[in-house]
Amino acid sequence: QLQASGGGLVQAGGSLRLSCVASGRTFSNYVMAWFRQAPGKEREFVAGINWIGVNGYTDSVKGRFTISRDNAKNTVYLQMNSLKYEDTAVYSCAAGRRYSVPSVYESGYDYWGQGTQVTVSS
Repeated sequence: QLQASGGGLVQAGGSLRLSCVASGRTFSNYVMAWFRQAPGKEREFVAGINWIGVNGYTDSVKGRFTISRDNAKNTVYLQMNSLKYEDTAVYSCAAGRRYSVPSVYESGYDYWGQGTQVTVSS
């Protein structure tokens, strides 16, 4: 029900835009989020946004990443600028209604999409 795309290989300092399209139900009243998992590490929260645009970011991406959503298209985006080698990971989108604001915990989300690989070369 959540389909992520937009990953790829980019040089450090470059940009990518991830998209996550929801289908099968409307997610306009869900909190949407992006998580990432690097090799050998646990999955971590990257950014989240609720239905009225309240957002949150993990400290390491603040000022570089921007999350947005288009409820009419049932789509959430993650614009990633000034990418660093340490941003390399599989990025997954998630949706949940357990909380009204983005949660950094996986338990806050009920629906998960497959991941899209982001590789940043140094």
